[in-house]
Amino acid sequence: MSTKTVSASEAPVIEHRSQLVEYFARGEKPASRWRIGTEHEKFVYRTADCRAPSYDEPGGIRDLLMALTEFGWTPIEENGHVIALSGPDGTVSLEPAGQLELSGAPLENLHQTCAETGRHLEQVKAVGEKLGLGFLGLGMWPDKARTDLPVMPKGRYAIMLRHMPRVGTMGLDMMLRTCTIQVNLDYASEADMAKKFRVGLALQPLATALFANSPLTEGHPNGMLSYRSHIWSDTDPHRTGMLPFVFEDGFGYERYTDYALDVPMYFVYRDGRYIDAAGLSFRDFLKGELSVLPGEKPTMDDWADHLSTAFPEVRLKTFLEMRGADGGPWGRICALPALWVGLLYDQGALDAAWDLVKGWSMADREALRNAVPRLALDAPLPGGGTLRDIAGEALAIAHRGLASRARLNGSGDDETGFLGPLHEIVRTGRVPAQLLLDRYHAKWDGDACAIYSENRF
Repeated sequence: MSTKTVSASEAPVIEHRSQLVEYFARGEKPASRWRIGTEHEKFVYRTADCRAPSYDEPGGIRDLLMALTEFGWTPIEENGHVIALSGPDGTVSLEPAGQLELSGAPLENLHQTCAETGRHLEQVKAVGEKLGLGFLGLGMWPDKARTDLPVMPKGRYAIMLRHMPRVGTMGLDMMLRTCTIQVNLDYASEADMAKKFRVGLALQPLATALFANSPLTEGHPNGMLSYRSHIWSDTDPHRTGMLPFVFEDGFGYERYTDYALDVPMYFVYRDGRYIDAAGLSFRDFLKGELSVLPGEKPTMDDWADHLSTAFPEVRLKTFLEMRGADGGPWGRICALPALWVGLLYDQGALDAAWDLVKGWSMADREALRNAVPRLALDAPLPGGGTLRDIAGEALAIAHRGLASRARLNGSGDDETGFLGPLHEIVRTGRVPAQLLLDRYHAKWDGDACAIYSENRF
């Protein structure tokens, strides 16, 4: 989730609705300037007892952040608490229960992306060895109850933790017990954005299936392969889902603006603090009628903040975010951007990917999305067959897209090798969660704690 560093008070005030729409248009870039931004989260635990450390305890989350400064990271504070770090590789930040996230820098190719990921993991592991901390690459805590977990001292999280139980049954699980990998990608025009958005939404269940990695809850199988994805089905219906309007004729910046305006607010950030606006309307804010800031109109920073509080399967800011994957280890962190860059950053691949899904109805898309958390690649496809039947074709399209980009490293290798873990999953038909369950039932004899010795980064 976003980390604020400055107040919105000096940003331009929104006087006209057109400014909201123009915000998205400012994201347009020619293909030569398209970049790749990868975000990945991991769970932090005490190696001595596998407990989730608190923020303040010796060797806890604050000390982890401060220890990372030896690698050149600069602390970011909120109300006297270090809650993030900034540096050339992007931002290191905290999710609500202390999950550690790298929001990587915008990079030109996947070789750079994977090198950035490697640097980050080497740094956190080096610091972890000194502090007695380990890091777990999964989509959900395998053994922790909500009550086992700390809460980080970030103002927006306090507001969200209060609000979540009012609008769904699993919002607190989303905040406290899950981790994800995401990739952020650019678009050239409104039409390019719309096509990428549609392909991203339609094929997001495929990413969820390939990266499914959260089959355990509080030490036992939960009946799902991606419980993290299932959690989103009852987090907050006003700000989640598959967005049917994206597939309607005429979809573009205007229609997404309407959607975002209908998403209830969480907060307003002023003078270094978060003001609780949960459930209030940004439309009222535009009129100067927000009850918590009477007479004040929003700034463009407020609009950017508000956009970050919508959580659909694909999200639009000044770039597109692919949000469907569970957290995982190093190889799969590199594989997710490879999948989406291959599908979306080459025109031939984008056209072929759209041909793969354009015949699906909205009911088909919703049914697939709802089946994938439990069935992964075995989820039924519209018209018959299973998701695995098109997974190989989608990977072949992504492979061609990456080959066409021809971004080479110093050894002359292109980017297609980063798809390797996904090709293996499709070849065997078994996703990470199924392999984890195999070990749980056989090798671990039902002891979920064994996961800490085998699923480290």
